[in-house]
Amino acid sequence: MYSMMTICTGNICRSPVAEYLLRRYAEQEGLQVTVASSGLSNEEEGNPVDPRTDIVLREHGIDASAHRAQVFAPEDFDRYDLLLALDVNHFLRLSQMAPTPAHREKIRMLRSFAPNMQGKSLDEQGIFDPWYGEMKDFYTTYDLMDASAKGVIAALKEGKL
Repeated sequence: MYSMMTICTGNICRSPVAEYLLRRYAEQEGLQVTVASSGLSNEEEGNPVDPRTDIVLREHGIDASAHRAQVFAPEDFDRYDLLLALDVNHFLRLSQMAPTPAHREKIRMLRSFAPNMQGKSLDEQGIFDPWYGEMKDFYTTYDLMDASAKGVIAALKEGKL
């Protein structure tokens, strides 16, 4: 079974949203996929999603009440086929942490799968952290991740992953 993990900073805003969206679209396409999420920081470990994230997810019919933030572990390089970074700093940090070139090849920017991001530079593919912003920023990041998650699942279905 194909497996993927989404990675952000604290695993309470962006990466859980991407996880739930990927899971939803994989199920809709009848694909057997394992999806998880984590953060590079341990500051939020064990916490539920940010309340603002929860609002946006519930409005889209997603219940994230079971989610608890977890920290990316070095073993995740071997556990998952695809590691989806949410922002450039996550991509760069994961690339530094990767034990081998083969592990580095597993790391991609989530947004690189969005149709409007084809051919864009790494710096243009980040999804900013809504935690520092206003409620509208949570809706904006949701929309960016929604388009990206659809692109990931389309690539998987087409055998491009």
